[in-house]
Amino acid sequence: MEFTSCRCRAGPGMGCLLALRTLLVLGLVSGPLAESSPALNRTADRWEALYSRSLARIPGERREAATGDSDYLLGIKRFRRLYCNVGIGFHIQVLPGGKITGVHSENRYSLLQISPVERGVVTLLGVRSGCFVAMNGRGKLYGSVSDACKFRENLLANNYNAYESVAHPRMFIGLSKNGKTKRGNRVSPAMTVTHFLPRI
Repeated sequence: MEFTSCRCRAGPGMGCLLALRTLLVLGLVSGPLAESSPALNRTADRWEALYSRSLARIPGERREAATGDSDYLLGIKRFRRLYCNVGIGFHIQVLPGGKITGVHSENRYSLLQISPVERGVVTLLGVRSGCFVAMNGRGKLYGSVSDACKFRENLLANNYNAYESVAHPRMFIGLSKNGKTKRGNRVSPAMTVTHFLPRI
């Protein structure tokens, strides 16, 4: 009971201070020291996952739920992982070389920044790799340094989202049951392989 009352007495800026402290610790753990030790590297991965989950508790992120449709007008960025419930279940990950695949367990490359550019249209940035999810004219997914790659975010009846390429209409992001990307011109929103759940 005392712990709860202490938390209530903490000011609204307390969440920002905790997030800043987490960033500092994350920077220390994932620096050159972590690269020399596999155990420390795993610890860095865990800290990154915890930090990304804590972003939802920052006051600016809380506004997202309250504003609803006006998110697109305000330009609020969301930090999420896109989960597809095919095979054993996969998250999209954007690797530094620009390769995009599915990965079962959350990791540093599966955290995406979803940024609205207009109503119903978003860009998907791999936070760790710095590459945007992009699709070429043949429907192949790849990582790009350009933010010109946009996707229409369609809410489906099952509360999952489908992501359609703006540059190449009727081509959707999809993952196979083995976690490999599927060509956008060979899938449709009627198929589970194109259904993604944005989650923290």
